[in-house]
Amino acid sequence: MRQQFSRVIVKGGVVSPGELKIILDQAERLDLDTIAFGSRQDILFLTQNKIVDNSSSLRLVTPDGDRVENIMSSYVTSDLFASTHWLTGDRYLYILEQFQNTPKLKINIVDPKQRVVPLFTGHLNFIASEQEDYWYLYMRLPHWEKTQMYPVLIYSWDLAQIAEAVERILKEEPQNVEMVFDLVIDATDLNNKTVSSPLEVDFQPFPYCEGMNRMQSGKYWLGLYWRNNKYDIKFLKGLCDLCVTSKIGKIALTPFKSFIVKGIPSKDKLAWEKFLGLSGINVRHSMLELNWHLPVANEMALNLKQFLVDSFNKQDISTYGLTFGIADFDRSGSYFTSIVIERNKPDVLPVEFEARASFNIVYARDFDPNTQDYIVHVQDVDQSELPTLLMELSQMYFKNLGDKKPAKEVSAPKLQTIKVAVYQCNSCQTIYDYRFGDQTQNIQPGVLFEELPNEYCCSLCEGPKENFSKISFMAELNQ
Repeated sequence: MRQQFSRVIVKGGVVSPGELKIILDQAERLDLDTIAFGSRQDILFLTQNKIVDNSSSLRLVTPDGDRVENIMSSYVTSDLFASTHWLTGDRYLYILEQFQNTPKLKINIVDPKQRVVPLFTGHLNFIASEQEDYWYLYMRLPHWEKTQMYPVLIYSWDLAQIAEAVERILKEEPQNVEMVFDLVIDATDLNNKTVSSPLEVDFQPFPYCEGMNRMQSGKYWLGLYWRNNKYDIKFLKGLCDLCVTSKIGKIALTPFKSFIVKGIPSKDKLAWEKFLGLSGINVRHSMLELNWHLPVANEMALNLKQFLVDSFNKQDISTYGLTFGIADFDRSGSYFTSIVIERNKPDVLPVEFEARASFNIVYARDFDPNTQDYIVHVQDVDQSELPTLLMELSQMYFKNLGDKKPAKEVSAPKLQTIKVAVYQCNSCQTIYDYRFGDQTQNIQPGVLFEELPNEYCCSLCEGPKENFSKISFMAELNQ
């Protein structure tokens, strides 16, 4: 049975030292010694105690609470790794400030040039374009099977507005991106731009994200990682105090359940190294141990990872640039690592027999998880066979590394501008468009407004049919 944990929503994976101390104080009041990080850059309280204190300025979500999602962002990589020329750390923060409500959809706000934060694992994936302050949007709503590209570029200061608009129209169960586009432009006034060129995502190896490292500015950044994803609260509180002393305003979480502190002044580097040393913190783990994504508080996954890492060490195998994930049989969500080891659901056997654990290995096409296209390498193998099979994949990766591959490219849809006539509720602005009908009232696409029964009412506010007015607008649609 999947364990349930309380989550603290950390918008964009960015938290100030003061906010983090409030969260840590709250964890201590629950008799916790450690906290954990989640795969969507949130913070987890590994406790089954009922949480009644919600004094933090950040939103705390209990297992029995309303379903909400954290916004992921690649703020953590800004000023450290390759980035789109206009997308600075400050720009991320300004954009994140526009999101005043906690969304129910998974939202990613990401730079396509970095490799730490996945691009396509959200319901709404805003991906920076080369045009300053404009973003591609790739959508995969909860009931969709495939990711679809929104037909225009979206202005930075409209991201929150369009996310809220999409959430409002979910009840109409839009079946494709064209329907979403029609409904959104009816309800909002946005500064869209035509897509002039397709998104290109070049493959790059996964970077090393740990230890004390020098920035181009002359300052330093520190990446910290715990093997078991149990971060000591007393250590983190001391780190928050040190951030204040060094005038560091933000701490950034990664989806790989580690965190990064950016902008450590060179004059304070020795004080930070002394703090780490006195705390007994190892900041240079073996490269083999890093870049793994495991289910939270899963002893099987942790033990399996250690077994595989030990096997790699004995064989002197390099895995630089690759990322690994372990998925249990009750997994949910999307993969975002190069290679995934899946544990199969054990067979139901009589008590006197021990169920055999078996595993599958899948890997991303070209070992690039942004393809979201996974290939089965082997199925139903024993744990003892995994090291050799993973070494085979590692050799395959390095053999092809550096071969020129075409950038991942999604063609921009060809657009035409047409005049569209629809009917709009005068009370709540809900649109009835005959091309899509009204699924909430079992009205099929193609039924004209004039053909609706007299008792038809607004699907949102239940206003009568006579409360609708005909409006026209110009829309850009796929040819």
